[in-house]
Amino acid sequence: MRDRIMQHLPEFYRGIRDFAELDRTESAELDDLENAVRGLLDDQFVETSGIAAVRRRERMLGIQADPARESLEFRRARIINRYSTKVPFTARFLQEHLDRFVGPGRTLVEVDPDHYLLTVTAAIDDAEVFREVEHTIKQIKPANIVYQQNTALNDDLVLVEIVVMQEITWNYTLGSWQLGAEPFATLGPEVPVA
Repeated sequence: MRDRIMQHLPEFYRGIRDFAELDRTESAELDDLENAVRGLLDDQFVETSGIAAVRRRERMLGIQADPARESLEFRRARIINRYSTKVPFTARFLQEHLDRFVGPGRTLVEVDPDHYLLTVTAAIDDAEVFREVEHTIKQIKPANIVYQQNTALNDDLVLVEIVVMQEITWNYTLGSWQLGAEPFATLGPEVPVA
């Protein structure tokens, strides 16, 4: 943005080339400074932080990120997820937390207090998100509760059944078989039965 300096100087300086050049160079420096201050302010909040601030927070939290496969938005969401898991455990809190992280209706949290069992049924097909959900649950759940994972992906399975027959030739008679001399039995080829 030009005229950041010149607008504050008296009118008679506007015609001097040295002051015009000074205004141009100083305005560029002030723009860079303003952008740096704005970036510093953005880095104070996870949702608006840049890549360097995200990397710094990941180091602080011990997260091994894979920038080639994980988007910046996912990495920010993971950091927020890690910061917000330090509260007392309730099934409702865990359900709301997972709904916020992976989307409503994609997970179902069930607790069996008699058997100290926490069951989470998840419809997640992204490996990074699944790993983060598993980490979140392990961080939130109490140590005396066993975590059991169920998968609920809607995939079609096609089962094909065939019956085969295979002839077995026994290579011994009772008391005459020498250990290692030949196989115990020889299997013939598999023949489909119609």
